[in-house]
Amino acid sequence: MAPTTETLTAERILEATEEVLRRHGPAKATVVDVARALGVSHGSVYRHFRTKAALREAVTKRWLDRACEELSGIAAGDGDPAVRLREWLAALFTAKRRKAGEDPELFATYLVLAGENGEAVGAHIADLTGQLTRIVRAGIDSGAFAPVADPRATARALFHATDRFHDPCHAREWVEPGVEDDFETVVELLVRALRA
Repeated sequence: MAPTTETLTAERILEATEEVLRRHGPAKATVVDVARALGVSHGSVYRHFRTKAALREAVTKRWLDRACEELSGIAAGDGDPAVRLREWLAALFTAKRRKAGEDPELFATYLVLAGENGEAVGAHIADLTGQLTRIVRAGIDSGAFAPVADPRATARALFHATDRFHDPCHAREWVEPGVEDDFETVVELLVRALRA
């Protein structure tokens, strides 16, 4: 094993882990494979991630967090809340479709990892519904949306009502003809229902 000249960081380990997962799949990828790809001992990897499960959870979280970056900007923005809601839902749908289409092997791997890491997935969903809650509250505060007793419950309902367009279990449907029209119809119905 050749010594590495770069400092070993958690980020480098996560990048290498992603490549190893892409190459070997979640069933066969090991910490030794990750260490080999980095040119270090597996003990060096374990200094950053105590277990294989912790490493896999960190990779899953990193993947999920990337999906939230653009969405967070939309949720925190100004402007018409109905427009922001449409943009946010469209950005989520686009990001999920892009991940599934551009790298189907890695997407399939992450489906397995997400199933193993319920805590990371739960935190991801809480982040997403929190962003939707900000948009709903902004709509209520501006008078664009009708007042509701629980904006968080409304945000969760919006998230679940659109899950066909972001839940990975529906990925095969995302390439079907007419899916964009279906998406637009659902979003239009939801926005109309929210209006004051």
